[in-house]
Amino acid sequence: MIETTGDDRRFPPALAEVARVGFAYEEGEGVDFEPYDAFESAGGTSDWLRHWTGNHELDGGAYRIFGQDGTGGLAAVWCVRPGRALVEQPVVFFGSEGERGVVAGNLSDFLWVLADGFGPMEAALHVERETRPDPALGTLAARYATTPRRTAQAIVAEAQAEFASFSDDIDALCR
Repeated sequence: MIETTGDDRRFPPALAEVARVGFAYEEGEGVDFEPYDAFESAGGTSDWLRHWTGNHELDGGAYRIFGQDGTGGLAAVWCVRPGRALVEQPVVFFGSEGERGVVAGNLSDFLWVLADGFGPMEAALHVERETRPDPALGTLAARYATTPRRTAQAIVAEAQAEFASFSDDIDALCR
């Protein structure tokens, strides 16, 4: 098992494959997600976090940004579980207007969220909407997931309960 360290920026194979998937989004329909093919650099992540929070003393070491939506909102792996592999860390969303939320408890569950037709923004902010299962993403998730398939609603609810203080913790970082 690979442990997460402050400088671990190895892109998980599952995210590399997600980056090759085309996400359709038109007129407010579909999944508004543009995955990256590598994590944002450590410096770029720190710069973003400092500007997003207004706190220029922070570094972004706890986050691995791996995609965005059309408004500039970002999806990230949040390295909050010490000594655990990157794929065992939760996935979070930071909106361009200050919105934020926990998307999934780990990368495996995030793959199931995508397969259920939700991008990071939709899962964090609009998980009550109708599911739109994507067969190709379902196949991808089945190939890489180590957790059982569940609905996006169940995954998001479980992750948000586990990390119930996420939003308050982020508020505490803001200046």
